[in-house]
Amino acid sequence: MDLSARLGLDIPLFQAPMAGVATPALAACVSNAGGLGALGLGASDAAAARAMITELRARTARPFGVNLFTHASPQADPVREAAWINALAPLFARFGAAPPAQLHSPYRSLADDPEMVAMLLAEKPAVISFHFGLPPAEVLAALRTTGALLMASATSLAEARAIAAAGLDAVIAQGIEAGGHRGIFEPAGADDALGTFALTRLLVREGALPVVAAGGIMDGAGIAAALALGAEAAQLGTAFIACPESAADAAYRAALAGPGAQHTRLTAAISGRPARALGNRFTALAEELGTLAIPAYPIAYHAGKALNAAAKAAGEDGYGAQWAGQGAPLARPLPTAELVALLRAELAAAQAGPR
Repeated sequence: MDLSARLGLDIPLFQAPMAGVATPALAACVSNAGGLGALGLGASDAAAARAMITELRARTARPFGVNLFTHASPQADPVREAAWINALAPLFARFGAAPPAQLHSPYRSLADDPEMVAMLLAEKPAVISFHFGLPPAEVLAALRTTGALLMASATSLAEARAIAAAGLDAVIAQGIEAGGHRGIFEPAGADDALGTFALTRLLVREGALPVVAAGGIMDGAGIAAALALGAEAAQLGTAFIACPESAADAAYRAALAGPGAQHTRLTAAISGRPARALGNRFTALAEELGTLAIPAYPIAYHAGKALNAAAKAAGEDGYGAQWAGQGAPLARPLPTAELVALLRAELAAAQAGPR
């Protein structure tokens, strides 16, 4: 399958969905410029997701994608959660706030959200992708009826084989360099931490599905390298955070342009699942907490979001979930349309080779 031909793309560029950062305006600009724009719906309910899709469709007539979280239903552990709250309590006190009395999951997995499934069946986006695993077989069967191209993230060959066995159309090879949450199916399991290019090559050689390379790719030369390894497209996320159309706040943008961009860290302390973020006070806190058991994903996120809100109210911006990949220092604060045009020019130059 030629993914670009099927989707009518002018450049083999997928914008990473980035829940909370990717906006309809950003996704529309990418699609209108010839790539595939995308929305991350995993942190939204069905009504909010539908509203974003409606806005996106008002901005573009071209294909776009949506992404859903498919994590296992979180199991509450009151003892672990109480210990986590107690560990964070001194920080809340420093900012003149109290921690949550109890922690709750701030959003649902697609596997537990029939309203979201119904919304997808009605809206029929061109691409539907999954993160943290696969939805139940009956949900996949229903979503196939929309005609959407179905994809899922894999961090290993075994996960990619499971995606192929489930009958999906393409696989996203998410390398350890990628910003945001690792798509690993079982977060408590072993993670071989494969880099983007090694993983891409493994999945291309496997040959079961078309591969979209993701992680650390920031410019046209990176896209060209992914294509040279056999990927059909490259997925870029961190490259778009600095665009004015993203929802990143001023503190996030400043951090991306600062020294923390050179020191991204994988941590599970913010949300309960390993995710790569800019080095900030929260990633440093994760190291201080050491071996303290973290509540399940996304229950831990309740505490992380509350701490960030308390800190920001006191004028401290260092506790945000400032997700970014290892290529963060290469970010360019350009309007999205200009960035996509530049990526196209860089890709063409890289493929033409030295003159």
